[in-house]
Amino acid sequence: MKIENLTVASSCYTSHVYLVLGDWNAIDDINTLIDVGRDSSIVAAIKNRSTGVGKRPVDQVILTHSHYDHTGLLPEIQKAFGPVVCAHPSFKGADRHLKDGELIRIADKTFEIIYTPGHSNDSICIYCKAGGVLFSGDTPLDIKTCGGTYEGSFIMALEKLAKKNIKTIYPGHDAAIIGNGNQVIRKTLMNVRKSRQKTGSSHNI
Repeated sequence: MKIENLTVASSCYTSHVYLVLGDWNAIDDINTLIDVGRDSSIVAAIKNRSTGVGKRPVDQVILTHSHYDHTGLLPEIQKAFGPVVCAHPSFKGADRHLKDGELIRIADKTFEIIYTPGHSNDSICIYCKAGGVLFSGDTPLDIKTCGGTYEGSFIMALEKLAKKNIKTIYPGHDAAIIGNGNQVIRKTLMNVRKSRQKTGSSHNI
């Protein structure tokens, strides 16, 4: 599996856009964009990539949530490449609705959809057990201090993620977390639990 961030040089405000390809650009690989952002220059960038002979440069798009900085370019991507659009069931216009625990093929690997409400009610993370890769969108997974308020559903999502063998986290913004993803998530879970205790909220853990 090959992962490239297409927006590292973007001059406009946008989420990261990750192009995920198979190691060998095989005909049965599912070329995938994780989010589409807002920077129209990525359309030309994709066309200039080696994405496999005799297949679409982008077979599918997976949206981590519906905020405009992650979805704004979707009409242009659809017009240019005609991909299948996958998103949380509340996203209007998706071709495939993704539910918690569902498996989906991305490039040459199988990923699991993990529902992670917190940043938004339609947020998902996308996890590959083979390689320990997680695309997290804007789900806050690197919370370094105690404070703030957190819903029980977000803590339940963190607990699920903390049990996974996550090595690398590709977030919607900021740099990738490489090598110690699980430790970062466990630290975040600890800080969120402490925050809940300070505010008097309770959650069975």
